[in-house]
Amino acid sequence: MNTPLPSDPKLLMRSIIQRIATGPDLSKNISREEAYLGTKAIIDNQIDPIQIGIFFIALRMKRETMDENIGVLDAVLETTRRVTAAVDEVVDIGDPYDGYTRGLPTAPFLGPLLAELGVHAVSHGLDRVGPKYGVTARHILHAAGVPVDLSPVQASARLADPSTGWTYIDQAQSNPGMHNLVGLRAQMIKRQVLTTVEVLSKPIAGRKKTHFITGFVHKPYPPIYAELARVAGFDSACIIRGVEGGIIPSLRQAGRYFHYHDKGAESEVAIDPATLGIQQDVRAVPLPGSVTTAEGADEIVAAIDIQATARVAAEAGIAALNGAKGAFYDSLVLSGAIILHHVGKASSLADAATQIRAVLDSGRAAKRVK
Repeated sequence: MNTPLPSDPKLLMRSIIQRIATGPDLSKNISREEAYLGTKAIIDNQIDPIQIGIFFIALRMKRETMDENIGVLDAVLETTRRVTAAVDEVVDIGDPYDGYTRGLPTAPFLGPLLAELGVHAVSHGLDRVGPKYGVTARHILHAAGVPVDLSPVQASARLADPSTGWTYIDQAQSNPGMHNLVGLRAQMIKRQVLTTVEVLSKPIAGRKKTHFITGFVHKPYPPIYAELARVAGFDSACIIRGVEGGIIPSLRQAGRYFHYHDKGAESEVAIDPATLGIQQDVRAVPLPGSVTTAEGADEIVAAIDIQATARVAAEAGIAALNGAKGAFYDSLVLSGAIILHHVGKASSLADAATQIRAVLDSGRAAKRVK
């Protein structure tokens, strides 16, 4: 017979830590419910910061189980201020919250591009978080003049507005309790389970369907993200092997992505940029020399000027939306084609790429950056 869990969050956390932080051979896993209750107490500001750090680092060191991942996700979903937009389908772009440090991010401009094709996309993130502390969608969209501090209701209205059709929502607005942990996460230094699950917070859903788009680098993550996406209620998911763990694949070599539909089993798809007419000798849009600084804080945090990089990316993104050819343009073609085909708006990746290029060359999507 199972022993009832302590009703006092502090006693529960004490019990959890006693079991998960006992070394590589003796640490024990906790249940989904315990992971949920412990994380929710943390987000609700009921746990001492030292114990929070021990909780997340101990889980990481023993390696989180799927039940533990799901339990943490349960807490994130419950505490997120989620709304349903006045559109049938939403594409949820879960790019890394800790940003990019090795190239110019292009994914923030998929929103206006997809909107011009009748696909409503929402991206979400925050200003600055570890382990990379890179340039984020918020930085770039703010530099482009896009509102980045909308409430969930305001962001949902923007998504449904025919003249825009896409939006950004910040974690500070969608989940203030979790956003309050940013400073503490910096003190923990290493990646925690929050880094994995926060991209699945699903702040804005569609009336009929919500599609999850995210990226990965390491091989174990596609089945993890696929299962978490099903738990979060995403009708479909597309998990792309992208540069720096984002949703843009390499521009110069064959890649792959995993996808599922109707919450079914995931399957793998190979993709070669060359078959879509992309010929690049770079993996991603390179950083211009003007945004580099003397040195980074360490081997993880890159030596880039975040604000300068955001300004350069914003200018390059708007230029690409106006048809300027180059690596930025090709990045939007490649990732945009995957998404457009995934949501059933194109019969093939080649057809999707043709549609994307037509919109970029017309310059119409640039008018949605406002």
